[in-house]
Amino acid sequence: MNLPTYAVVSLGGVTVGLSLLGWTLARWWVTYKKKSFKAARALAPFISCALYGMLLILSAGGLLGAAADWSLWGSSAIGDAVLEYGVGGDTPDVTRTSNLVLTDGGHAVVIIATVVLVAVWTVRRGFRWDLFGAVLCGISLGLSSGVAGVAGWVLSPVVSTLGDAVVGLL
Repeated sequence: MNLPTYAVVSLGGVTVGLSLLGWTLARWWVTYKKKSFKAARALAPFISCALYGMLLILSAGGLLGAAADWSLWGSSAIGDAVLEYGVGGDTPDVTRTSNLVLTDGGHAVVIIATVVLVAVWTVRRGFRWDLFGAVLCGISLGLSSGVAGVAGWVLSPVVSTLGDAVVGLL
C-alpha cells in the first residue's frame, strides 16, 4: 500500500528541526556541567529517535510514510509561518535534489525500529514528548539538502544494506 507522499521540505521545516535540535542540545549542555560518558549517554535517546525520524521520511509510503509526510508538512507550515510573519523572511524549498528511497530490507528495519520505539514508549506511563520531538526533528531534517540532511544521506544506504543483508535480499 503506497499512499502519495509529500516529500518536500522548506526552510521553515528545517528551521523547526534545527530548533528542536538546538533546544535539546542547550538543555543537555546546561544539565551536564561535567561532560562524561554519562552525559553523552543522555543524548542517545534523542539521537536514535531523530535517526528513526529520518528513516520514516525516507520511507516510500504506507501508513508510516504518510504520517511522516503529514508531520513534515506540518513542521514546514509552522516554520514557514514563523519565518514569514515573525521575522519577514522567505521560505524557499531546500529539499535534496537526489531522491533517496529505502529498499525493501530498509523498510523492514523501519518496522523493527517502530516496534522498538513503541516498546520504549509503553515502558513508563505517560507520553514521552522528548522522544516525539526527536522524531519530528529527524523528519524535518531528513530531506534537507544542506549539512542538516547529511545524516539522512548516509543513513539510507547503510540501513538499506543492513536490512537487505539481514532478511536475505542480497
